Amino acid sequence: MEFHGFTPQAGEFFWELSFNNERPWFLAHKEQFEEVVNRPFKALSADTLRRMRERFPERRFDAHNSRIYRDARRLFGRGPYKDNLWFVIYQEEQRNLGPAFWFEIGRRGCSAGMGFWDASPTMMESFRRQIDANPARFERIIRQLGPEWKLWGETYKRPKADRGELLNPWYNRKYISVGREWDHGGEAYSETLPETLTALFARLMPLFDFCYEAWQAGRQV
Repeated sequence: MEFHGFTPQAGEFFWELSFNNERPWFLAHKEQFEEVVNRPFKALSADTLRRMRERFPERRFDAHNSRIYRDARRLFGRGPYKDNLWFVIYQEEQRNLGPAFWFEIGRRGCSAGMGFWDASPTMMESFRRQIDANPARFERIIRQLGPEWKLWGETYKRPKADRGELLNPWYNRKYISVGREWDHGGEAYSETLPETLTALFARLMPLFDFCYEAWQAGRQV
């Protein structure tokens, strides 16, 4: 299965779903979902994973794709369907426990990057110890990323420490995720998107390695 790009109908489907998040509407539009969203999405995930394995054969990368259905135990008054789909690429031994590369498409557009968002407090403490052990290395990683990358993650109400203007936004978060966003259309819908994502993930590899080392150290605590 090869990825041939998304179409404007993908974004339109997510917007319509957000206003009609109920089982009868979804069942009536399920074939549309499969054609314009789910099949291209799965092809994109498979193609990107293949390219990542070719570029980094020593990494043992694998992928996990989300499903459109919400967990019935966690609806909390919301509809039974998500208004986005995402996949993550991780090293085999990590599963969903450590840092991973990700791509997401939803009603507002697309985004992609590297996240360490399911990290436990123990893992984030290991992450901070890793920064403290070699702040110059982490500073180089951040500076090489450039200003076009966006940093997400809930911050502590009481900062853990003051490590300076450059490091503080990273040091004082409960988890981190860094990436880029695209509006619907253009680059996000191009058939070259797997190449774009592979290049983007390669740019983030030094940060991935840093977080992976922190994850490994945290497992030994």
